[in-house]
Amino acid sequence: MSKVLAICTSKHKGTLKNEIEEATFIEEFGIEGDAHAGKWHRQVSLLAFEKIDEFRNKGGDVDFGAFGENLVIDEIELNKLPVGQRLTVGEVLLEVTQIGKECHDKCAIYYQVGECIMPKNGIFTRVLRGGKVRVGDECNLINMEKKVFSL
Repeated sequence: MSKVLAICTSKHKGTLKNEIEEATFIEEFGIEGDAHAGKWHRQVSLLAFEKIDEFRNKGGDVDFGAFGENLVIDEIELNKLPVGQRLTVGEVLLEVTQIGKECHDKCAIYYQVGECIMPKNGIFTRVLRGGKVRVGDECNLINMEKKVFSL
């Protein structure tokens, strides 16, 4: 079972995010109080715990939020999900809008961490249904298969 290991927000784009225990997600906007919230396609960013752990195993000393991610999720290969995939996180429904991104030109994250793993491993989503998310909440993929019934 996949879970939320961390929720992270920041007031400014391109900076490390700070951990919080719960957040309010606003439909078609993002996380209340986060710099990336807005009427666009990259409202909430997710990063797989396993990718952070790989970085740590190479000697990287990073906390959750160090790569600018909003949610740290375990047990799902997030970067393998297709655009359009939907997932529930706590009370919230998210839709994948982008896999990876162009990295900022040596933003604060690069200078503090030395590398950014979001360009290849991060995913971006928009909020289809708002609500609360708490650390420890379940994260589930929505089966997107179309069912055809014959009479």
